[in-house]
Formats: sequence, structure tokens, C-alpha cells
Amino acid sequence: MKVTDHCLNSEGADVILATSSDEKYPPENIIDGRSETFWTTTGMFPQEFIICFHKRVTISKLTIQCYLVQTLRIEKSVSRDPVDFEQCIEKELQYKEGELQTEEFSFPEIQATYLRFMILSAYDAFVSVHRVIAEGRAAQDISIQT
Repeated sequence: MKVTDHCLNSEGADVILATSSDEKYPPENIIDGRSETFWTTTGMFPQEFIICFHKRVTISKLTIQCYLVQTLRIEKSVSRDPVDFEQCIEKELQYKEGELQTEEFSFPEIQATYLRFMILSAYDAFVSVHRVIAEGRAAQDISIQT
């Protein structure tokens, strides 16, 4: 079965919520498939963003590329609306000056229609999220409208 990166706008993913926004660095940059572009936060924490898949997907590996993120929580929902989130993982990320943080999380296989990423703390006043990769397969089409 073909493995797909569900967190791409070309696969139908949308960032439906982001707690901060800068027109030069919009949240849509997270799902454009490029590490060179990014979303940046304002200086308050926590910050969060929600990615909608518009269908239920099965995820076996999740990768986030970010900068200056200290504590990250990832939650999932299988609802038609972005509610009833369940925590998948919470982790303290390591930081090295001048290096993009790339963190991989492997799962037995989780199903999700939405993923919520909560940046609980940071190593500086601002952080950037460059890319999220959710590897897996489509589970079923449930036609979510946003």
C-alpha cells in the first residue's frame, strides 16, 4: 500500500487554526512541503495550530521540523469537527544553536481527522514551525467540510 504524507496542501490538508499569524510567515507554510518556508509565533505561550485532513487517515510516523520549540504536545481527533482531542505525545525537544529541530514520532498506527500541535514552551520569545510530515495511508473518506 502506498505511503502518503497527509500534511501537504496538495493532499488536501488545511491549517484551520493558528493562534498567531504574520503575513510574511503564514501557517499555510507548514503544509507546503518545503523546509525553507515556515510559520512563526508571537512571543506568548502556549501557541497552537490545527491541521485538518478532510478525511480520516491512518498515521504511522509523524515528523515535525521546527526551531526553538521546547515543549510540544500533539493531540488527535477523529471527529467530524475539531473537538474531542486525545493526547498522542508530549515531549521536551532538544535544541542546538543554529540547527533546525527535526523530531520523529512513530506510532503503532493512529487514526485522525485533525491533529493539534501545542507549543507549551520555547527556548526564546518566538518559534518557527517549518514542516509537519504525517506518513500513513487514507483510512476512509468522511467528507469533512470546513
